[in-house]
Amino acid sequence: MNETAPIRLLLVDDEPSLREPLAEYLTRQGFAVREAEDAAKARTALLEQTTDLVLLDIMMPGEDGLSLCRHLIETKQLPVILLTAKGEPMERIIGLEVGADDYVTKPFEPRELVARIRSVLRRAGRTAPAPELDALYEFENWRLDPLKYKLTDPEGTTVPISSVEFRLLKAFLDHPRQVLDRDRLLDMVQGREAHLFDRAVDNQVSRLRRKLEVDSRDPKLIQTVWGGGYRFAADVRRVAADNA
Repeated sequence: MNETAPIRLLLVDDEPSLREPLAEYLTRQGFAVREAEDAAKARTALLEQTTDLVLLDIMMPGEDGLSLCRHLIETKQLPVILLTAKGEPMERIIGLEVGADDYVTKPFEPRELVARIRSVLRRAGRTAPAPELDALYEFENWRLDPLKYKLTDPEGTTVPISSVEFRLLKAFLDHPRQVLDRDRLLDMVQGREAHLFDRAVDNQVSRLRRKLEVDSRDPKLIQTVWGGGYRFAADVRRVAADNA
């Protein structure tokens, strides 16, 4: 394999609320990530493309993670990191006994998981990509933490934000003071709710405005560019999380 190619991860977990944001985070860290919601889809994915490391949930409907782990170790010699719940000590022990390389216990910090991935890859003789700076976005005294999906207002209060609103806001923050038309926003905003977003771009912008603007009827941050789309009209800076 070309050593300049990205490390390929297969993330197997039946919980979309964990799997999808984790896949997004790992992608930002430079990994090529594929997702599977159960063991059957994981087996298919492994046949379709080479994988360097598998992140594997133990408790899944149908074939469980331990059975799939045993298959991966015996037939493919793939590195495996188990994703376990706090109440699964025996399953975790069995997983390590059948040859899993490591485990993390839910809930876990994504940065801890990345550190464990890098450690396992080093032991396997592979080099992981350089990490993206885990930095907060700051604008007009607001903060968005892309790792924790956390939006904080100027008073320090956490403002609830949906996954669609998060991706929309991040698209604006990555392109401040640029006009983004609806088609480009659709290209940048990916995920499970893409079909919903496609039908309601303007509605999603309106919802985001109600959370960010002093007066959503007279928006100062997310401005409408008639015939062109939308523009985020504020300066944005990145601040290291440790210094925030």
